Amino acid sequence: MKILLTSSGVTNASIAGALVELLGKPIAEASALFIPTALYPFPGGAYPAARAVSGERLGGLGWKALGILELSALPSIEEEAWVPTVREADAILVGGGDPLFLANWMRRSGLADLLPTLSSEAVYVGVSAGSIAATTTFVETYPEPPRGADGPLKAEDVVFPTPEGDLDRILVTGQGAGLVDFGVIPHLEHPHHLDASLANAERWAAHIPAPTYAIDDESAVRVVDGAVDVVSEGVWKLFTP
Repeated sequence: MKILLTSSGVTNASIAGALVELLGKPIAEASALFIPTALYPFPGGAYPAARAVSGERLGGLGWKALGILELSALPSIEEEAWVPTVREADAILVGGGDPLFLANWMRRSGLADLLPTLSSEAVYVGVSAGSIAATTTFVETYPEPPRGADGPLKAEDVVFPTPEGDLDRILVTGQGAGLVDFGVIPHLEHPHHLDASLANAERWAAHIPAPTYAIDDESAVRVVDGAVDVVSEGVWKLFTP
């Protein structure tokens, strides 16, 4: 499986070119499944989920065929009803939202175990939480202790004291799907993500026991056959443990 981890989707020509190169064909000739699960924990999340599916930065790029894969529904249906669909898709598009909630449902649904077995030609495309949840260990900030897919935080989720300057938010570590062996911190220096400053990214990366890429909305991390590089028309920084 090839991987493209973005902060905000396909935002420029460089990321668009990287996606087409990974697919090995034009987007108009490729099929994709969109996962909106990460948006549902937010108030009114059903509406941004619908917008994300048709958004011009990912779901609305002009795919030959586009389906919706809702992870919270998968445990209640037979695998024969959805696993072949995942295997046949050219791309798995994983939208943004709450990475802790998303990662829990990736594991609970069985998708986390299925993804590494997909064809080497398949492409995983993450946006924000969709990128974060692809990692082994991640961090995220919350205004209050968050709930996972099965209720309150489990023992493996650790709440750290909020780093100074993090706007009264708590820093939480979580377990991702383990598709990559590095961390990702999206929205670097974004004006609407006030806690994603470079200084805070450095503090967060200190809690991740792996190299960590902090990327802005004009950057993406690409993985092909284990080789990692950054596609960017913006700014990014690599932190090492």
